[in-house]
Amino acid sequence: MTLLEAKGASFNYGEREIFKDINFKISRGEVFCIIGPNGCGKTTLLDSILGIIKLKQGDVLINGSSIQSMHAYEIARQLAYIPQIHTKTFPYTVLDIVLMGRASYTGMFSSPADEDVGIAEDALKLVGLLGLKNRPYTQLSGGEVQLVMIARALAQKTSVIIMDEPTAHLDFRHELTVLETIVHLVNDTKLSVIMATHFLNHAFYFENNNIKTSVALMDKKTFSMVGSPTDIISEDILVSLYRINAKVVSYNIEDGTVLRQIIPISTIK
Repeated sequence: MTLLEAKGASFNYGEREIFKDINFKISRGEVFCIIGPNGCGKTTLLDSILGIIKLKQGDVLINGSSIQSMHAYEIARQLAYIPQIHTKTFPYTVLDIVLMGRASYTGMFSSPADEDVGIAEDALKLVGLLGLKNRPYTQLSGGEVQLVMIARALAQKTSVIIMDEPTAHLDFRHELTVLETIVHLVNDTKLSVIMATHFLNHAFYFENNNIKTSVALMDKKTFSMVGSPTDIISEDILVSLYRINAKVVSYNIEDGTVLRQIIPISTIK
């Protein structure tokens, strides 16, 4: 069953064309990675999928319904969003931040109900941070904040979470923790994820963990190729898309699993 579909999606800032004729579908329990160089339009495309900006042409369908006919609260019940950068402006508790994910279910002048609190606590439990629910989130590390953002998205109870470079600025351990959390959620809850990322090894990581994974190469204002990481990500593609020399290598680990990874070597002048 298709959860979300983009059909001929195109967007301009005035006369400047950002992307054109974008087409893809995502189903339950799938990770869809959008990759491409800086400035190619990945974040703008995510904003269009979320209904934050209006497409010039084409449409985005959520469970078969056009996003153009949906109210903001209806979109928020279908799509959750984790931004690339989150500024910690006020020392809300961790639980308060996650409860913000229940906003589309709560009246403008209403307080969260016991059910909402229970959903928020369950979301924190899924990401392993329930023990921090009463801590001011301004006291958390960058990796912990990112997990709180994932918990907030989970509290929306959507089928699809959209992530914009979810591991940017994280150290190796916290990056891996976020990736492991995504794998756990996709496997156990059949969540679907749309992710813009500069880290192509993320796509291999999901594929290595037996997640149904697709990669879209955003180049020349459209998707030049869409397919599995193994089929799409090659040394020739890295040359043409990023102007780098790199090796795509395979490694057999102890349990017999074959891991694929990209090793960058040099830029091409």
